[in-house]
Formats: sequence, structure tokens, C-alpha cells
Amino acid sequence: MSTPRAYPIAMADPSKRWPENTAGDFFVDRSCIDCDQCREIAPATFGDSSGHARVERQPDSPPLLSRALMALVTCPVGAIGTKAKHDLHPVVDRLPEQLDENVFFCGFASENSFGASSYLIVRPEGNVLMDSPRFAARLVRKIEQLGGVRWMFLSHVDDMADHAKFRRHFQCERIIHRHEVHSSIQDIEQQLEGHDPICLSPDLIAIPTPGHTRGHMVLHYKNRFLFTGDHLWWSPERQTLRASPRYCWYSWKQQIESMQKLLDYPFEWVLPGHGYRHHLSTHDMREHLKNCISWMRQSN
Repeated sequence: MSTPRAYPIAMADPSKRWPENTAGDFFVDRSCIDCDQCREIAPATFGDSSGHARVERQPDSPPLLSRALMALVTCPVGAIGTKAKHDLHPVVDRLPEQLDENVFFCGFASENSFGASSYLIVRPEGNVLMDSPRFAARLVRKIEQLGGVRWMFLSHVDDMADHAKFRRHFQCERIIHRHEVHSSIQDIEQQLEGHDPICLSPDLIAIPTPGHTRGHMVLHYKNRFLFTGDHLWWSPERQTLRASPRYCWYSWKQQIESMQKLLDYPFEWVLPGHGYRHHLSTHDMREHLKNCISWMRQSN
């Protein structure tokens, strides 16, 4: 195994802090890329400010402080800083963070994937890393303790980040659709083809969902979890499932057709790379998905 570099967690520059930050310990500086991680992890602390995050309210309790520090650790560009010195070890020890059953949020987002979320599925048959987080020493050690990585499922080329480092360290098999493969990643171990769903194991189904990119795929797990890459997410503003023609790089028409395909697969969790994750009943998720498809068709 290769040895991950034990670099310190980057923090923001107080001289470059945005003036919109609420005064106090935490702040966001001008390196923010507006990836949304901090607003999802610590919504009580971080808010939106026209193209970047800001501190909306300083954390005033231990639970809120812990969430704000997790956002700091996860930030892909080190845009969150504090005046005071905080012990980050308890926060780092909580990552990957358990979401439900054996599914974990990795944190440690990477600038190379514009801060996309990555997830770990811990299974007796072998763990699955969904897209790539930052190859950070502390995260890698925790993943080792959880059993390592057998497969790395790559939804599409935008969210691959440090996939090659994880491959070298864990000797995992990477899975991607052939339409996402270009000259620098031709050595990926499993290159799936076609538009039909592919059963990777009895509980894991790779579903090609062209639209956002030509070879985009989502991963369906145990009829409960849908890992959606950049295909589908929850909108807290609209309180429903959404996709975006603005961030569709290949074909909005095909993305609508791909979305229709997902009606055949029950799920309770939507777990995207970009956008908010959410949990509802299977029935409610299906209704939101149907509404999303209807909205997409109207906007076509």
C-alpha cells in the first residue's frame, strides 16, 4: 500500500474574509467555491451570500460547534477559518459519518471534484467507495479500519478526484462507464457499456443515466439508497427532487429519459455528489421523482 500524506487541514486567511460573515470566531474567506458542503453539514452556522458561503450565525453550543468544525474539515479549498484554535481530532474521528445502516458520508471533499460528496458502503462482501473524496491520511486510516475498499464506483468523470491514489493504496477495482473514459484514465479496471442496468452483486445495481454527461451512472443499493452523482438531488428551497439544465453538459432530453428509468427502482435516500441528500419514505420519493420528471419535461 502507498502511504497517504499526513498534511495539515487547510484553513482560511483572516485577511481575505468576506465582510458578510457574522462577527465572531468562524469566518469564510474569498477562496470559497460555493460547493454547498458547509451549508449542508452545518446549516445553522453557514448560509448563502450570492455566489459564496458566509457565516450566518456563530455556533453557540457544543453540537453546533462540532458541525461547524466538520464543515471546516470537509471544505475542499480551506475557505473556512476560526480565530480560536480548536481540537479537530474528535471531528475527524467522526468521519466517515454514518448516515443510515452501513452507509457513510466521507467528508474531506476535493477541489478536483468541485467539492463533491463521496460515500462509503460497508459490506461483508467488500466495501464500495462511491466517487472519490480527498486522499487524506486521517480519512484513509478510518477507511482501513472499516475494512478498506473493494470497489470504487465512479458516477462520471467530474467527480473522480483522487481515484488513482485510492486505487494504488487499496488495490480496489474502479468502475466507470466507457463513455466517460478518456486518454488519461484508460486503465480503469471495469468499464461498463450500454444503457441497460448492470447487476454488480445481488444488492448493487449500476444504472446508466446519460444526460449530465454521456456516460453518467447512478448506483442503486438494497432498494433503499440511490447514489446519484450529479444526476438528481434534493432542493431544500423547493422541498423536492431536482436536476438542472444549467449544469447538464451532454443532453437535457436524455437526462429526462434517464430520470424516467429510475421510477423502476424504489429508494428512500437520495445521495448526490452535488446537491443535498435527503431521506423520505419510498412512496414519497417516488412521488417527488414523478414531479421532478414532469417539471423537467415542461422546462425542455
